[in-house]
Amino acid sequence: MSERALGDVRVLDLTRLLPGGFCSLLLADFGADVVKVEDTGGGDYVRWAPPYYGSDAEQALGTRSALYLALNRGKRSIRIDLKSDAGRDAFLRLAPHYDVVLESFRPGVLDRLGVGYEALRQINPRIVYCAITGYGQTGPNTQRAGHDTNYLGLGGLLGLTGLPDGPPIQSAGQIADLGGGAMMAAFGVLAALHERQRSGEGQLVDVSMTDGALSWLALVAARYFCEGVVPGRGDLELAGRILCYYPYEASDGWVSCGALEPKFWRAFCEGAGRPELIEKQFERPGSDAWREVADVFRARSREEWRAFNDRHDCCIEPILDLGQALDSELVREREMVVELEQPLLGTVRQLGVPVKLSRTPGVVERPGPALGEHTEEVLREAGLDADQVAALLRSGAVAGPSASQTVEFRA
Repeated sequence: MSERALGDVRVLDLTRLLPGGFCSLLLADFGADVVKVEDTGGGDYVRWAPPYYGSDAEQALGTRSALYLALNRGKRSIRIDLKSDAGRDAFLRLAPHYDVVLESFRPGVLDRLGVGYEALRQINPRIVYCAITGYGQTGPNTQRAGHDTNYLGLGGLLGLTGLPDGPPIQSAGQIADLGGGAMMAAFGVLAALHERQRSGEGQLVDVSMTDGALSWLALVAARYFCEGVVPGRGDLELAGRILCYYPYEASDGWVSCGALEPKFWRAFCEGAGRPELIEKQFERPGSDAWREVADVFRARSREEWRAFNDRHDCCIEPILDLGQALDSELVREREMVVELEQPLLGTVRQLGVPVKLSRTPGVVERPGPALGEHTEEVLREAGLDADQVAALLRSGAVAGPSASQTVEFRA
């Protein structure tokens, strides 16, 4: 197989939890050498984060491991105490050997520790330094704590999601964390690396999860700028306003109807033997026409609707639960569930690589690292000799593999 697409990119990843972890996962899957820079305590919080649902205490450790492993395959781990002078100096010894630094602290934290962007660019002008934060490096909210729901709330997306007379509805996926943060960061890093080929210089990539989530409303905002009308919750065509683009209850579950183009809606109505509904395509849910359409959907099972769509090509699909989705032919054929061997845990299933390259595809080949598993290896690669590494280990400025597998999680 050809060399992987990012096989010549080296990344120091200081992030914790989801946004940064998913960003560096994307880079690692395509061959980047990602080194997780973790503290000398418990490391990345996701290693120890309690499960968010379920109550089986016997599965708690396995679930924590699964959450960590899902984000950290293909990476290496080093433990450094950046609050110590020796730890800071060790990190600065690493920086000239890497292309990218990824961090997710509040603005100013790493500057105060002496390892922020300005310090790093002095010793490595080619460094691409990506900071993922809730609200960006500038503006009134730089020091505010937040999570996905807060960013979606302030960016306008959460307020538009749900039924007109109901509360805002949170998405099952973290739109701001992943779409607004991780993916925007990966794009920003790759754009800066590409530009570096021309200029020879790195730069700061400032990623605000609120900015990123807001950008998902590009078409909605365009209409507002043009018409000056603030849409209400459930009042967007693609978010609950029209009956041709709506979830419906079948006889044994739910189906999604996406018959937005007139040709698809006509195919549905004619296939269902209800041509009189063709002209009702853009009426609102709650109308008499909507109730008639709902009755049509309740008359068949999800499997019958799937077969109906096979015949009539009208954008109707079953709404699957997670287990059904992960076990579907679609997911299997697209290799979106993969297996790899993890020490102590055996075979672990994870989601696969979502972007398919024809010549240099992403590869899932190595499980997530143990905490501090590669500390000595990474330091020696940066030019430190055995005595220097041993001295750092003795001082506590860095640490090797953790002997303890328990830590109290503090958000």
